[in-house]
Amino acid sequence: MRANGPIRVGLVGLGRAGWGMHCEELIGKEDKFSIVAACDIIPERCARMAERYACATYATIEELVADPQVEVVDIATRSHDHFAHAKLALEAGKHVFLEKPMCVNYDEACALQALDAVSQGTLYIRHNRRFEPAFQHVREIMDSGLLGNIFEIKLRRGGYQRRDDWQTIKAFGGGQLLNWGPHVIDQGLRLLGAPVQSMWSQLQLVAAVGDAEDQLKILLTGENGRLVDLEICGGAALTEPECLVWGSKGSLRSTGEDITLKYLDPSVPLQPRVPNPGTPGEGFGTPDVLSWVEETIPVHPQLVVDLTSIWDALYAAIRLGEPFPIPLQEAVDVMRVVSMAKADTVFA
Repeated sequence: MRANGPIRVGLVGLGRAGWGMHCEELIGKEDKFSIVAACDIIPERCARMAERYACATYATIEELVADPQVEVVDIATRSHDHFAHAKLALEAGKHVFLEKPMCVNYDEACALQALDAVSQGTLYIRHNRRFEPAFQHVREIMDSGLLGNIFEIKLRRGGYQRRDDWQTIKAFGGGQLLNWGPHVIDQGLRLLGAPVQSMWSQLQLVAAVGDAEDQLKILLTGENGRLVDLEICGGAALTEPECLVWGSKGSLRSTGEDITLKYLDPSVPLQPRVPNPGTPGEGFGTPDVLSWVEETIPVHPQLVVDLTSIWDALYAAIRLGEPFPIPLQEAVDVMRVVSMAKADTVFA
């Protein structure tokens, strides 16, 4: 029998993700979630949590996991700690809500997947960028058939930053492949629409001051022939649109705030054309009159979502038994791409 009332959360890691994102996202969701415990190695952070939530606080995750009040261990620690912390919580039979990346490599991901299968708790991965309105809206347009057969998609995140925090250090799981990478790779695999047939990648260190990559490019080809081109760059003074989609009947580009479309008017039939093997004239083929529709629309998917919707999905999974929208296998597949991209590089 499932428990009733708000889900009792124990938050591990009270820094920019735990305190700055998870706590803020739960504002207004008090009917679904209650933070009953928190853990951090910095006492001042624990004191801040105790003052705000009147919750129990602990210096170690072992103490928090042993707290019988905690139903879900929400892990927001540094990337290289994710595997050990999730393993500890699953072995204790707790549900786990794990910040991306779920771990630092494919082997660890497979180990967590195996542990999830035998634990009394369930492992949920926080790929919250699936709930980006722009991603949802682009996916709806692709699925509508308006652009015809989709043959190439470009996904971009970029800017210029001489970053110097732990996210630039390999030993802590730093680098853009484990930072923005899981989000963009996850979106790319969803938009690919088929199993990966082949992959090419390149990693570089451009502007950051650590030893982890801050620029990456990954090309994924699906068994359906579709190409997804992913790029994340911390050394880009000029950037591209976040998303560009090319189809046989039109294209779109998205900035994240709006979507620009150019597509063949579906109400105007295309005139039949056949290849001409004759001696060419002065032009390049015979003229073709095409009726184009061009428009820019605000991002507004039919299913209105935002990044905090992942918490509602977590509640529905735990309290109502509904399927979680990020199947664990799909998160493991993301880590497979991460490990393949790093293989045989100086960033491995």
